[in-house]
Amino acid sequence: MRKRNESVTVEHERAAAAAVPGPLDKGCSLRRSLRLPASAAAEGMKRPLGRRYGLWFRLRKLILWLLGVYIAIPFLVKLCPAIQAKLVFLNFVRVPYFIDLKRPQDQGLNHTCNYYLQPEEDVTIGVWHTVPAALWKNARGKDQLWFEEALGSSHPVILYLHGNAGTRGGDHRVELYKVLSSLGYHVVTFDYRGWGDSIGSPSERGMTYDALHVFDWIKARSGDNPVYIWGHSLGTGVATNLVRRLCERETPPDALILESPFTNIREEARSHPFSVASTRYFPGFDWFFLDPITTSGIKFANDENVKYISCSLLILHAEDDPVVPFHLGKKLYNIAATSRSFRDYKVQFVPFHTDLGYRHKYIYRSPELPRILREFLGKSEHEHHH
Repeated sequence: MRKRNESVTVEHERAAAAAVPGPLDKGCSLRRSLRLPASAAAEGMKRPLGRRYGLWFRLRKLILWLLGVYIAIPFLVKLCPAIQAKLVFLNFVRVPYFIDLKRPQDQGLNHTCNYYLQPEEDVTIGVWHTVPAALWKNARGKDQLWFEEALGSSHPVILYLHGNAGTRGGDHRVELYKVLSSLGYHVVTFDYRGWGDSIGSPSERGMTYDALHVFDWIKARSGDNPVYIWGHSLGTGVATNLVRRLCERETPPDALILESPFTNIREEARSHPFSVASTRYFPGFDWFFLDPITTSGIKFANDENVKYISCSLLILHAEDDPVVPFHLGKKLYNIAATSRSFRDYKVQFVPFHTDLGYRHKYIYRSPELPRILREFLGKSEHEHHH
């Protein structure tokens, strides 16, 4: 009986021992319990694949969109030359914003009067007239009539023709007016039709006619005082158009000053940094982008105009100009210097070294500018009166 009980007890203990897992069995059981079902594992693998597919799909859409733009924009420009005209004029870019062009004194021009002239029906242009700094006290509180009569005082007049974008109140333009005023010049400037607060649609013909109207307005009030024309950037194209016309009617200005000029608008557009980069990657760039400029009637052919100009010419250009390359200004000078029309007149080219950092619109900062103008315009007056 005892043996039987002992055997039962031994079997019971063995069964209990078998029921209690050992350390190794514990690990195996744990690993088995952590395994995911086959369906869950398959689902987990699908997620990263789905994520990668979604990313590729979005990237492909972006590439196709960029390719569409790359193809569509040139055709749009080609079919609508007016777009390219807008890009040449940039008259819709009004910088600085939020200035009242009726109040030049807000820009530090406390001896300046704002006028409005009407070159043609339905065209009105805003004009600023800054008197020489020596007259600033007399100018305080004076009306337009006083300023117009002041043009007859014994001071020379500079008609300033600004470039594209912005208005007559642009920062670098205002700083130049101050420099010229301090040197004893009247400065008359204006916004072409379609710029600033001037009314009308811009075109090369219209801009040139606006300049002619203002020139004649000045001459009607300035008596025998010298009148010089100063053009900057795109304004050099307006300036040579104007002076060629004045020379053809035998009423030339006393001198022409071109700051950062180009040869013609097509060559300038092709030399622009954006164009230089684009021609590498865009076949047919000239046909798509440059031909529409000519189609729009925009030429600004300085290289042709200088062959018909008979007055002293001064060209100012910074070597580090990033907008109108220096070599175009030099090329224009070489054309003018060998032209028969300048045979009896002085033609001078003044470069400004890269180290000075004057770039496209900061030549007014040069401490040498007063001397350059004094020497050149002094000689111009002498040649004009003799």
